[in-house]
Amino acid sequence: MSRKWGDMGFLQRILGIGQGSREEAPSAAPKMKGIASQPSLAVGWTTDAGKVRSQNEDTAFVITAAHSSDESIPAFGLGVLADGMGGHQSGEVASSVAVRRVADYVIRQFYVPSLTSQERGTSQPSLNDLLVDAVREANQAVLRDAPGGGTTLTCALLLGRRVYIAHVGDSRAYLVDQDGMEQITRDHSLADRLIEMGQLSLEEAVDHPQRNVLYRAVGQDSALDVDIHVRTMPCGTRLLLCSDGLWSEVTEDMIQKMVMDTPSLQSACDRLVEAANTAGGHDNATAILMQVALGCGEE
Repeated sequence: MSRKWGDMGFLQRILGIGQGSREEAPSAAPKMKGIASQPSLAVGWTTDAGKVRSQNEDTAFVITAAHSSDESIPAFGLGVLADGMGGHQSGEVASSVAVRRVADYVIRQFYVPSLTSQERGTSQPSLNDLLVDAVREANQAVLRDAPGGGTTLTCALLLGRRVYIAHVGDSRAYLVDQDGMEQITRDHSLADRLIEMGQLSLEEAVDHPQRNVLYRAVGQDSALDVDIHVRTMPCGTRLLLCSDGLWSEVTEDMIQKMVMDTPSLQSACDRLVEAANTAGGHDNATAILMQVALGCGEE
């Protein structure tokens, strides 16, 4: 069973303004999708249980905000993706807890204070530290609320054209443009570690029995290392967050083509997840796309 939160409803609940109830999908775990857009920032996302598994242990959260009357406040976007693991629904609970904790932390500790602060600029080191703290808070929450479960966690915070990414596990973040794809994150899998050590080739890793065994995940240890990446997104570039149920089923060439040849970000996410299901749908698949259009003319 998968969960989703709409932008405004979730924000209202964690800030304590207004009433709202969490939306839960029926037990059949159907496809879910959401879309939001602002003049300077557009997003789309889709998550699906796939063709083999009965429940969806992926959790996605997306929120955007733009301030047309105040150009000193850059467009804000937050995308969080978690792919849970563990028996007896522990994976589903772990991914849900982790995503909610990260979103709550970033919004309370950064976004809300920035609305009232007279100092609009936020330095790169402080944002990096904030995201690390958010993921570590999520780690403690999973250890407490989902014992025996674990999850990947990939979080992207957009401020204008700058994107800050915190990452644990083997979900991925890519920058995609007409020339190709750049994988920003690296997988924290045993197979990937063997590749780094020169003991395994990329070709051998495709069918390696430890390809999906993680040596680092949220909820597995009280001490957690978090990878941080910072990029600037050029005009025409799209940021993709996806779970391994997508990138392991669909080639990078196909992903790049679908992302860039589909004008609508939501339609692109739908096509990506559909392609993963067509290829076998062996795992839950989730895609989040984000694009900044500010200052790009008619883009």
